[in-house]
Amino acid sequence: MSRRRRFAELRAARGYSQEEFAEALAVAASTVVRWEGGRATPRPHQRPRIAELLGVTLPSLEALLCKEQPVEIAALADTPPLVHGGDDDMKRREVLGLLAVTGALVALPDTGEAAARGRTASMLLESGEALHRSLWQVYTLSDSKQVVFPAVRAQLDVMATGLAETRTAGDRARLSRMTADLYQLVGELFFDANRYTDAAQCYTLAANAAYSGGDHDLWACAMTRHAYVELYARRAHAAQPLLAAAFRIARRGDDTLSTRHWVAAVQAQAYAAVGDLDACNRALDEAEQVHALDGAHSHNGGWLRFDGSRLAEERGACYLQLGRPDLAEDALAAALARPLSLRRRAAVLSDLAVLGAHRRDVDQVVHYAEQALGLADRSNSGFIGKKLDGLRGRLAPLMSDGRVSTLDHRIAALPRTA
Repeated sequence: MSRRRRFAELRAARGYSQEEFAEALAVAASTVVRWEGGRATPRPHQRPRIAELLGVTLPSLEALLCKEQPVEIAALADTPPLVHGGDDDMKRREVLGLLAVTGALVALPDTGEAAARGRTASMLLESGEALHRSLWQVYTLSDSKQVVFPAVRAQLDVMATGLAETRTAGDRARLSRMTADLYQLVGELFFDANRYTDAAQCYTLAANAAYSGGDHDLWACAMTRHAYVELYARRAHAAQPLLAAAFRIARRGDDTLSTRHWVAAVQAQAYAAVGDLDACNRALDEAEQVHALDGAHSHNGGWLRFDGSRLAEERGACYLQLGRPDLAEDALAAALARPLSLRRRAAVLSDLAVLGAHRRDVDQVVHYAEQALGLADRSNSGFIGKKLDGLRGRLAPLMSDGRVSTLDHRIAALPRTA
């Protein structure tokens, strides 16, 4: 059964004709006909209400709206990668333009007018936060992260309209927080596509929007993501002041949230990068305190996802960078034994392959690198490619082994998104 046919059957099962369904959504009946025929797709701001009418969750609705795909590639995105060729460069420029527009609207001072808000602003204030949580969930669960890009780009357009319509200070603050949330997701998409400068710009705008919205936790998370871009570029000295500021901001936030513990976890990586084992351990111990919080309410699954479940792999990566394979192996093995997303599993496998290279153990290198390459082929993720590039730098002493030279060539041949 096609997904759009299932969409129509759910509508009928809930007792709505196409005309009644259209009336409940304030759209033309012909629009519902196009949706069910697969000739059009609901806009992001319409989807929470559609999910409510159909009696399904937002992620389930997203699945119903996805284009049909052959079974063997159903786990991969039907959308082209974010940055491949001129057409995608144009899409990227459009997104950057929307960032500029929404950023300007967030920064404009409150007019003090009490006029009624516009229709788009009202819809955003009613359902925008739920939609953004849904987009984060799709992003988190998708092997290929770019699958969420079209919906995010469309939602940026909606945010620009909503911000332009908003008059009261309270509404502006809420929409500023939603904008900061969305900016961080756009930054994650750019980061996964190896567009690090674009990602950093998104996180800077997110920090400014969060400040305008009066949310310290959201602000600290944007600063931390910006710092992570610098860490990933092996610029720990540039990351450290960002993280220090983020930690100070987080301490002014909600102490029931995990924000300050996430900042500490990223600080541990910065300390590892400069070779400070003691400071790294202190930061990791601070991060571990997240387990003392109420796990059900310490994060929101969107812009704040830190729950401590990644600490084993992060500890292993830190020890590996510090040149302490004796400490790294147990942590990485413990991480690999846990349920992991495709991208996280590839990162742990890459680190275990690096550990094998450190020991000159070709069998270990090949065993783990082959698995990581398989995951890279499935996801087309720039993040995994970058992790494997780090392994390539350790392979030179082992290149006399044909298996290692083959690995080197395969890593070099991975598709690059930038």
